Amino acid sequence: MRAEPELGTAGGSGTKSRARVRAKVPLHRSLLVRLLATSVMIAVCSVAATAWLAARTTSSAIQQEQGQLLSSDTDIYDTLVGYAAAHPNWNGVAPTLRRLAEQTGRRITLTTQTRRTIATSSTTPTAAAALPTRASAVVDPLHTDPALLPDAGANRIDPRAVGPYRLTAAERESLSGRAHKLLACLGGPGSGAALVVGPSGRPSIKITNSALGGVSGDRGCGLAGLALPVASEREPLDRLTSMVNDCLRRRHLEPVKFGVDFVVVYGGPPTQTCLDTARRDQLTPYVAPAALLFVATPTGSTTTPAFHFTSANTTRVAGVAGLVLLVTVAVTVVVGTRLVRPLRALADAARRPVEEHQRVPVTTNDEIGYLAAAFNDLAQRRERMEGQRKAMVSDVAHELRTPLSTIRSWLEAVQDGIATSDQALVDSLLEEALLLQHIVDDLQDLAEADAGQLRIHPEPLLVRDLLDHVATAHLGRAETAGVTLATRADGDPELSGDPVRLRQVIGNLVSNAIRHTPPGGTVTLCAHRTADHITIEVADTGTGIPAEDLPRVFDRFWRAEKSRSRRTGGSGLGLAIVRRLTEAHGGTVTVSSTVGAGTVFTVRLPV
Repeated sequence: MRAEPELGTAGGSGTKSRARVRAKVPLHRSLLVRLLATSVMIAVCSVAATAWLAARTTSSAIQQEQGQLLSSDTDIYDTLVGYAAAHPNWNGVAPTLRRLAEQTGRRITLTTQTRRTIATSSTTPTAAAALPTRASAVVDPLHTDPALLPDAGANRIDPRAVGPYRLTAAERESLSGRAHKLLACLGGPGSGAALVVGPSGRPSIKITNSALGGVSGDRGCGLAGLALPVASEREPLDRLTSMVNDCLRRRHLEPVKFGVDFVVVYGGPPTQTCLDTARRDQLTPYVAPAALLFVATPTGSTTTPAFHFTSANTTRVAGVAGLVLLVTVAVTVVVGTRLVRPLRALADAARRPVEEHQRVPVTTNDEIGYLAAAFNDLAQRRERMEGQRKAMVSDVAHELRTPLSTIRSWLEAVQDGIATSDQALVDSLLEEALLLQHIVDDLQDLAEADAGQLRIHPEPLLVRDLLDHVATAHLGRAETAGVTLATRADGDPELSGDPVRLRQVIGNLVSNAIRHTPPGGTVTLCAHRTADHITIEVADTGTGIPAEDLPRVFDRFWRAEKSRSRRTGGSGLGLAIVRRLTEAHGGTVTVSSTVGAGTVFTVRLPV
């Protein structure tokens, strides 16, 4: 506390002291410097991230486009290889090229090995004649490209090239019926076996469950019978076997015999070269001859666009980055200066003594403005609390002084022999002592409530019984004052609460209502239940409370009569206790009043 006058001294000394305080702040801890450094760092990171993102985005777009082009090229190649595997020539391929061109947006041309055009998707003669210098691929079902068609296997023969092994419709129907019976014998499609139909139309059973493999997995269904060649397969198989054996004899190897799917029935394993050569010789008359495939963009280019950081692009990016940094620094200096100014005003106001209650002007509508407004509100509440504290000390002293003075004066009178200690004097002193006890008890309840130590003991109780108990306790006082006391409860509402504390709440309200209701008036206690609350109202036909005084009726030691008489105003703590006890039950208390008509206090308690 002794250091406070040194910082808050009025005049030049205070200004010099505050200047010294500001001078002690290191430069690197200044809000302006930190804000500037942060903004520069953010700007640098933003520029770098933007440049990196732009490059990555461009690269990703190029890669995506390249991937799409590769996918479309693969689809074109696969479709044309399939066409060549099923047709002995290219005579009817033009519609297929146009359909592929519409699907992929590419220009497709097929030529012979000597670059003579077989078919093209372009309708422009000049465009069809302008071919790229390099072919995209060679379409040959007997020598496929493993990169574009990996399903062809190691022999590079397209599986769709079946040639003389294509089954007739009757053979397909017969084998399909047998295959379905075998599949049912094995337990159906969900048993680990699947029905697969090859390009030639031959069905086969593929075992996908290891438990069905081997001889024991056959279950006596006769899977081997499905692999026997049919009539249309025997002749080409025999011819293939003969061609392979001729090759094997030239190499002095043991002859073999083939079954369906070119599986060796007996004999040693043949060389792959003999088998592949024989198959190609056998399939050549049934497939289209090899053709060159040219796939290009509609403009005729076979390359995709690329993105490069040229010197001009680099200079442009550096210039934009420098401009962003310059603008960031300028904006940060301006904004930072505006931010620091009200903060310094707040710091100066906070260092002033409490008695001055300094206010800070609110000059902005941002977070700093909100902070200044909150500071002003805090200063106003601090000023109000300080006034309430002083007023409460004065009120407590005033309330305790009167009964203590009365007791002291009468005791001194008895001591000096001026008054006689009779029963009337004892009764008067007892009344004053009870008043002191009442004030002390009320203050103790409020102190416990303020400290959060006020304990309630809830139990189920009927609201009607609560109102009747309070009315009975105050009936004598009401009759003495000439006031009619009535109760009314809609239904039979029930709540959980502390009966003693709730009787104190309603009793204080009833006592206050009787005190301010003239003879012939009425005080009514009524209760009703809503969805989740019990509402208790204490209404009187008394003098009422002015509208400007309603916000203060629950303040401690406040009375509508400025005379501060206990005869008309009580101790001034009853309504404050009502509010704290109601809040302890999780409820609220409100008041509405009309001068000359009466007042209604409403207590809402949760069910």
